[in-house]
Amino acid sequence: MEELMQWDIKRKEMRAKLMQEEATFEARRRIANLETQGKNRLSRWFSRRTKNISVEPSSGFMVARIEREKKLDSIVGRRPSAPKAPQGIYLYGNVGCGKTLLMELFFKSAEGVIRHRRRVHFHAAMLEIHYRMHMLRNQGKLKPRSKLNQINRVFEPIPTPSLEDATKDWLEAAERFEAEHQSESSILNAVADELIGSRDDSEGGASILCFDEVQVLDVFTAVALSGILVRLITRGAVIVATSNRAPWDLNKDGLQKELFAAFVNEIELHCRSMLVGTETDYRRVMATPLKGELTHYFWPLGGQSQLQLERLWDEVTTPTLNQAGSSIAPNFIPVMFGRSLEVPESFDGVARFTFEQACSRPVGAADYIALAQHYHTVFITDIPVLSMRTIDKARRFITLVDELYNHHCRLICSAEAPPDDLFLGTMDGSIFDLENLQFETEAEGGRLRRDVTAEGSVAPVGATSSTRTSIQSIFSGREEAFAFRRAVSRLLEMQTPVYLQTLDCHPKNQRPGSAR
Repeated sequence: MEELMQWDIKRKEMRAKLMQEEATFEARRRIANLETQGKNRLSRWFSRRTKNISVEPSSGFMVARIEREKKLDSIVGRRPSAPKAPQGIYLYGNVGCGKTLLMELFFKSAEGVIRHRRRVHFHAAMLEIHYRMHMLRNQGKLKPRSKLNQINRVFEPIPTPSLEDATKDWLEAAERFEAEHQSESSILNAVADELIGSRDDSEGGASILCFDEVQVLDVFTAVALSGILVRLITRGAVIVATSNRAPWDLNKDGLQKELFAAFVNEIELHCRSMLVGTETDYRRVMATPLKGELTHYFWPLGGQSQLQLERLWDEVTTPTLNQAGSSIAPNFIPVMFGRSLEVPESFDGVARFTFEQACSRPVGAADYIALAQHYHTVFITDIPVLSMRTIDKARRFITLVDELYNHHCRLICSAEAPPDDLFLGTMDGSIFDLENLQFETEAEGGRLRRDVTAEGSVAPVGATSSTRTSIQSIFSGREEAFAFRRAVSRLLEMQTPVYLQTLDCHPKNQRPGSAR
């Protein structure tokens, strides 16, 4: 690992030196050309009459980059192979069997021992990957061009820049060219390097990525997840993952199998797959002593359930409301990609929605992650019984429960039925709207998703009847069955004293006066 780290440092330093030499050479050549033009009457007259002349080179950068990389190979040598990383672990099994608990224990045991370590849930990971790819792809496009690169003078001749300005100008243009001409695979590699905070880190060190609830929901997920995890593994990172499925079953029903084969092979080669072989849902076991007395989940709707929920609302809000200047009011919280989420009733770390307000709008995981980060307690009222006819609302509610659970939030709600009866049927309507098989609120990244999948030769959804049939076979209810069982299991655990003791872990509970 030390050899690899030194190679990275040396190549980075040498690349910077070569680029500086190229910039100085090109700057001198440009100055000479401008001076020659200044001596020529026709050129001088033309320069006065020309407006918006872009003098930035383009194709020359590609040739320069190729030659530069060849020169670096001859000076520094090819990249040495990373030492073989210790074998990772891939835990799979049924809902509530203890996969996440085992991962959490392992992750905590690595504290102070492993320098680069990261534990991330599937929803948060995919949103972060999506966001980082978006930023990397666009980082050079909005950077303003220097005055030397864009001439806007109509009657003045082009000035001859100083060597320092011309050199800086060339380096800025080269940086912009690199940013605008990255391949999607190179973007995936860059995201992978940043994912656990080890990119360009001179101190090096081992790295571990704990990835909770791996699943494959669409083609973008397959391609992006494959590229990133393969990159991490080939760089020596240790992968510890949990999933409801064995690796070979993640893509069992044919979602572009050839694209995902490399990922599955890497997982099987570098991770030991272990079935957590129990049918027991330990969350239910923890909730058994409650004997049906759920302290934060009230049903059926109306009557006594509403009174109990309102009593809790008053208990949570009244003490702080008595302070001068405090009030319950709507709030808007920031969400990635410059969006915001409206919270109808917000007060001092507590939020309140009706089910329709929380799950009928076009929101997704990014919104619920932001909600869970800003509020330690969330009230949801009037939750109906959910079926495949309301699959979009059901999926949003499941995602909401997942994120509140992952962030140690308290959920207080009223519902039409008890948790075990909240999700009905698997045959009552189509599972998925195949035309909307995307992250629901990340439309900003649509082009990026198309580019990544196109580079992997992925046919778009709806391209052919066979494509649609293949995807329909994947989402025939199995993924929802897992998700429904997990949501019910978590709803039960969120009523237990053991879970409620973890509420102190939420950052908004560690400092007063937080969310409004």
